[in-house]
Amino acid sequence: MINIKLKDGSMKSYESEMTVFEIANDISEGLARVACAGMVDGQTVDLRYKVTKDCDLSILTFDDEEGQRAFRHTATHILSQAVKRLFPSAKLAIGPAIDAGFYYDFDKEGSFSAEEIISIEGEMKKIVKEDLKIERFELPRSEAIALMEEKGENFKVELIQDLPEDSIISFYKHGEFTDLCAGPHLMSTKYVKAFKLTQVAGAYWRGSEKNKMLSRIYGTAFTKKSNLDEHLEKVEEAKKRDHNKLGRELKFFTTSDVIGQGLPLLMPKGAKVIQLLQRFVEDEEEKRGYVMTKTPLMAKSDLYKMSGHWDHYKDGMFVLGDESKDAEVMALRPMTCPFQFTIYNSDQKSYRDLPLRYAETSTLFRNESSGEMHGLIRVRQFTISEGHLVVRPDQLEQEFKDVVSLINYFMETLGLQDDITYRFSKGDPNDKHKYIDNPSAWEDTENKMKEILDHLGINYKTAIGEAAFYGPKLDLQIKNVHGKEDTIITVQIDFALPERFDMSYVDKDGVKKRPYVIHRTSIGCYERTLALLIEKYAGAFPTWLAPLQVKVLPISEKYHDYAQEVVAKLKAANIRVEADFRAEKIGYKIREARNERAPYLLVVGEKEAELNEVSVRSRKNGDEGAIALDTFMKTIKEDIETRQL
Repeated sequence: MINIKLKDGSMKSYESEMTVFEIANDISEGLARVACAGMVDGQTVDLRYKVTKDCDLSILTFDDEEGQRAFRHTATHILSQAVKRLFPSAKLAIGPAIDAGFYYDFDKEGSFSAEEIISIEGEMKKIVKEDLKIERFELPRSEAIALMEEKGENFKVELIQDLPEDSIISFYKHGEFTDLCAGPHLMSTKYVKAFKLTQVAGAYWRGSEKNKMLSRIYGTAFTKKSNLDEHLEKVEEAKKRDHNKLGRELKFFTTSDVIGQGLPLLMPKGAKVIQLLQRFVEDEEEKRGYVMTKTPLMAKSDLYKMSGHWDHYKDGMFVLGDESKDAEVMALRPMTCPFQFTIYNSDQKSYRDLPLRYAETSTLFRNESSGEMHGLIRVRQFTISEGHLVVRPDQLEQEFKDVVSLINYFMETLGLQDDITYRFSKGDPNDKHKYIDNPSAWEDTENKMKEILDHLGINYKTAIGEAAFYGPKLDLQIKNVHGKEDTIITVQIDFALPERFDMSYVDKDGVKKRPYVIHRTSIGCYERTLALLIEKYAGAFPTWLAPLQVKVLPISEKYHDYAQEVVAKLKAANIRVEADFRAEKIGYKIREARNERAPYLLVVGEKEAELNEVSVRSRKNGDEGAIALDTFMKTIKEDIETRQL
């Protein structure tokens, strides 16, 4: 008998092997109709997967994250089948499910036009109506290559050739269409009824700008049309909030082809927000015992060879000079740690000197590929709230907890805390090139970090292969308005670089000991944080962070003098204020000022000038009526000082 424990704790027993789909159907026909995949002993599997031994089994539906991915993965195959029907010469590349949707890359003569996308959607609907059974089969390596060569799918041949020799090479077939794929998939095309193709973009094959540019079609799919419509409404709202669009419209930043990709220009508004954030961070870190350093923007390759960055990170660096010649080779810094470690080593430290908390507002440079760069989210030059804590082993846990506390304080103050998820990023023991090869040190450090995270009570996911090359990380993840996830902040425990730099302290027993190092950012990359804040608040920043806090609007030229008095008093109180002295009607001025997202508009006319008042219109309460200028100043200063959201 095969004994199966279901998600609700109940048991099922079968005399012989059963597929996941058959088990779902045995539980109920309704469950089988909505089943998208299965989870056997924690591993996501296809509905066709045969259960041959005792296990824990969950039937995954569209309500489950992995169920959604299987559902949308099937939508990618329906898309690619439709494209092949309409454009037989198009070549298939890759087509995964992604957060909130899917995409497929094609090699086609010219991009897909809007009219062609409409035709493809129509063909997809036909394929759904045809109710094509989706079948899975496997082939030996040579036969798999031969099949894809016969179909002229050169990208698929390359993918097969790059698979390990012992890989299981699987395919999925529905109707005349066959694709190389690991799955999982639904049982038939008929279930994917609510879908929409949303965008066409260019994408390099395998993400490398050295490879051919392909045409990528994005789409999304749901089980119900109502859910699709709701999602599309959210997408339209996201487009309005997209920092890459809104940030330019509101003049927070711009870019120039003459200057270069990934090198944004912060305009006065954007520069002001980052200045406010930077002062906030530096002042708070000083309160918490951090000491500031200021280190060079570049260094000789010798420094990076000592730290290991030259071996593990050189492709991501801007190198100045030619190693093949005798000339001195320099590189722009991608991080600050080796510089701060050098400061630490400038004299011998005692156990009494630790913990030592170094902080630096660091401008860094990373050679991101052109396909990865996006607005302020991913750039080649950026500024980061970087820090390194040198600690004794007995201080490691408390200092790590204090770092997380500091980060949470910043995120809560900015209103981003509810958008954050946590990821425990570990090394990959099978990747000897990416990581420092010291298995016992990796195991020990990862165990220490897990223990700390568990003590903190953080709800985190584990990601293998996402660690830094010198140690595991706690990554704080956040999604932009389009649902793409990025890392905003990291905290790392480093076991390797203290040894590479021969860092030490003299302990109580007079013996030199090796410290631990905690690498951390406290608010992350300022440019990325600015982008996320623009999207979070749709450009309408909280008063304390708004580049323009007050706009003064005189009703006519007769009241310009009083408006000037109001501006002068507000500026004297360190309130960011401007006045609109244009010869325009007040209604027009109000509409224009609202577009600037200023938290407060102050209208002044005859009555206000006589009584030393201002008529207040706020984003929060609308028209608040006339109040004394001093009363308004007291209110806004309290708003700013308490950093109200």
